[in-house]
Amino acid sequence: MPVVDVNISAGQQAVSTPWISTLCRDFNVQVRIAKANVDTDFGWLQIKLEGPVEEIQRAVAWLMTTGMHIESEQRAVGVS
Repeated sequence: MPVVDVNISAGQQAVSTPWISTLCRDFNVQVRIAKANVDTDFGWLQIKLEGPVEEIQRAVAWLMTTGMHIESEQRAVGVS
């Protein structure tokens, strides 16, 4: 299964929202937290998303609608 590295920066509202559980529940991806630094008003995470290409793409697209700053390390998933 493909794995995509994603960097996330989150402000106060996103820090207090359970978006990781939404990500796991609504998309067929596994989320692994590689690194994180989260406080009550700001946080950043480096996560790895693993799953089918279409689900990873859907998950990253959804993350971009949350108001958090999202950076995917790979531009094209599933392309050799």
